[in-house]
Amino acid sequence: MDVRHSSTALCAGLCAAVLWVAGPGLSHADAATAGACHLQGLANISPPLGSSSGSFAYSFTGALSNCESNVAGAPTSGNVSAGIQLPETVTLTCSGGTTTGTVLYQEPIPQGSGSCGNSTTAGVSLSTWGDGKHTVVSYNTTGALAAVQLQGSVVASMTLTLVASSVPAGCTAPASFTISTDEPTFAVGQQSLAALTFSPTTQDQNCVTLGVSSANINGAVGIGSAQ
Repeated sequence: MDVRHSSTALCAGLCAAVLWVAGPGLSHADAATAGACHLQGLANISPPLGSSSGSFAYSFTGALSNCESNVAGAPTSGNVSAGIQLPETVTLTCSGGTTTGTVLYQEPIPQGSGSCGNSTTAGVSLSTWGDGKHTVVSYNTTGALAAVQLQGSVVASMTLTLVASSVPAGCTAPASFTISTDEPTFAVGQQSLAALTFSPTTQDQNCVTLGVSSANINGAVGIGSAQ
């Protein structure tokens, strides 16, 4: 499998951090027993990364393409996210009874610490494959300058919290919404690994006079069982 244009969606969410430099343990070959995809996405960071170390949060969205796998029927493309709001259709309880409606739920927001030079982050990502199934990955990342690496594992589910302002007046909605890992190619407990690069979306984000608040993410993500 050519990891240059591969990786597994799960890991993709990790990339969202936009900063990392590899955890110990797996090699790309170790994590490639299930599949790999190319990841291209965008991360938004708050407060912006600067030359001094500090705490920050971020969100991430990306596309997974050119996916390859040694498992028959594995998905070939998908999308990945971390820290964003998703529309979900749920049962609403209103003054006139119950009805079905679409409201927003917030994914867990990844957190990090560091600067443009070095950083660490942790979060949970959600991959939604072309077949409509999902993979949830819990991850940690480390980064140095433009190089980022992530290490994580597939977990059973992600719990999102209700965005109260999205609920119609006079109605209530469930306080949380759970999305389960249901893509059979990537089982709970499998490991994920990504080698990524990030670059500011505009040239004026130089980390000194102007911090990096948004960055492009590009690289390879893989997931599978260690050999």
